[in-house]
Amino acid sequence: MLRKLSVNNYALIDELDIDFSSGLSIITGETGSGKSILLGAMSLILGQRADTSVLQDKTRKCIVEGEFEISGYALNPFFEENQLDYDDISIIRREINESGKSRAFINDTPVNLNVLKDLGMKLVDIHSQHNNLILSENRFQLDVMDVIAGNRKVLESYYRHYREYASVMDHYRVLCAKAEKAGADLDYYRFQLDQLNAARLVAGEQKELEDELQLLTHAGEIKETLNHSSMVFNGDENSLLSLLRDIQQGLGRIEPFFPKINDLHQRLQSSVIELKDISDELAGLDSSTEFDNGRIDHVNERLDLIYSLQQKHHVSCVEELLAIRDDLQGKVEEINNYESSIEQAVKKLEECTHNLTLVSQTLSESRIKAIPLLEEHMVSLLRQLGIPNARFEARHQRLDDFTRDGTDKIVFLFSANRQSPPMELGRVASGGEMSRVMLSLKSLIAKTKSLPTIIFDEIDSGVSGEVAGKMGNIMKNMSGHMQVINISHLPQIAGKGDQQFLVYKEDIDNATYTRIRLLDRDERVREIARMLSSDGLTEAAIVNARELME
Repeated sequence: MLRKLSVNNYALIDELDIDFSSGLSIITGETGSGKSILLGAMSLILGQRADTSVLQDKTRKCIVEGEFEISGYALNPFFEENQLDYDDISIIRREINESGKSRAFINDTPVNLNVLKDLGMKLVDIHSQHNNLILSENRFQLDVMDVIAGNRKVLESYYRHYREYASVMDHYRVLCAKAEKAGADLDYYRFQLDQLNAARLVAGEQKELEDELQLLTHAGEIKETLNHSSMVFNGDENSLLSLLRDIQQGLGRIEPFFPKINDLHQRLQSSVIELKDISDELAGLDSSTEFDNGRIDHVNERLDLIYSLQQKHHVSCVEELLAIRDDLQGKVEEINNYESSIEQAVKKLEECTHNLTLVSQTLSESRIKAIPLLEEHMVSLLRQLGIPNARFEARHQRLDDFTRDGTDKIVFLFSANRQSPPMELGRVASGGEMSRVMLSLKSLIAKTKSLPTIIFDEIDSGVSGEVAGKMGNIMKNMSGHMQVINISHLPQIAGKGDQQFLVYKEDIDNATYTRIRLLDRDERVREIARMLSSDGLTEAAIVNARELME
């Protein structure tokens, strides 16, 4: 429950501290005094977004802090999941600085707004007049049925199976989409792959072929040069080696009597030996070098094929073509495997569908079983609240597919008149009737749903007199199960409160501020009397106020 609310620099509030107790707390005040401002401040610590417009003084930050007693509400897992320090008395704080930047804290640990909002939904249910619109939403109607039917465990089971089902369904759809697209691409991939496979490409062959083509292109010049060189060295009696041998013999004859020639003679001998080796190797190359006249055509054809493939695939070497070939091979194999993958996904989907169907049937049966109980209680409460001919029905419809909330749709039907058949609630109920329907539903939920606090913002709008007193009784009964805080303008409801706060405005210097204070018993009598009387604080109004409080 909410134990304390502190507000600083929010709208018309400069500084405010309110201590709440359990039971039914009533907040009253003149129209425009700022009752709803309190609700706005409260919504900040429950995750509502805000900006600098909430700052009363633009030069300092706004701080709203709530102190909650949360023992007995099984919130430890939430704190553990979000790595927060748990305390039976937990403090939520929200700060809005001068630039509009917001910070939120749970027990002094910074958190984002989503975490703050998640915790807020577990602590406080704020109901204002515009919330009556959710009566027509299927999600809310299902929530009501599940609370009344006590479906918490079966819902947990359904959510678990539904998440698995949704994941498998997504995987199946992705596979099908890929297979469909891949099917259209398969022929194209296969054509390209067959073309590359047919080329029988070998890494490094392009360089070898280009070198060979260079050789073949100059084949005539090579052969002619080898032959000519061989003839110059050793072709006839005037060849280079023959002449050198003559010189060698001559030097040998004069060497005995001309010693100075000895060194030259030896050098010449070495040169002749080296030149003889060169001559022999040239002769060998000349005799062994033969060119196939048809080979150049084959090499050119092979290189043309390689160049055309490179141009087609926008690459510059055979190795890149081989990489493309391997990639295409992988794509073709993946496409061929889709059929097997889809078959496995279908089997898994059938299994998940079967499991989810069983749980959804259990959920549906539980909801259907709770409908008569809901209808009976709602008609009884609505008749107590001044709608004697009230008829309330919860019509069940079975959906064709699974949703996050099951395979059911619940539609609330209502009629306030004997001659009118029940119709969808949002189409036929007046504002006052909607408020009474919502209060009746909330009172039923309060008995079964573990929620510390509920805040009503003028849910009694559109009612008065005896009906207002009965609404107060319902709120009083609800306060036996949870803390109820009600912003009201009706004295019949104000008299039911365990405590009552007065919201008022105070002018100080050139500024107007919203204030709130807890009323003692005599002050409550006077405030309720003021609410009763349009002629000022009369004795009759005071007597009536005491009777309402008793």
